[in-house]
Amino acid sequence: MAIELFLAFYSLLITDSLLVKFLFFAFTAIIIAFLVTKITDKLLPSDKDHVSDMDFIQEMESKDTSIK
Repeated sequence: MAIELFLAFYSLLITDSLLVKFLFFAFTAIIIAFLVTKITDKLLPSDKDHVSDMDFIQEMESKDTSIK
């Protein structure tokens, strides 16, 4: 039902101005990109080898104080 309403609204916009078409396209592209990002975050495992900048700085500071 939701898809039919979406497609009906989309076909209504096709007859309107080019600016409205572009804004609707941009809005739907953002929503699709957001959904794809959320789905891939759930499906793919997290990167365990990733070291954040803050962890790297703290590690370097601890090495620096241990040398002195």
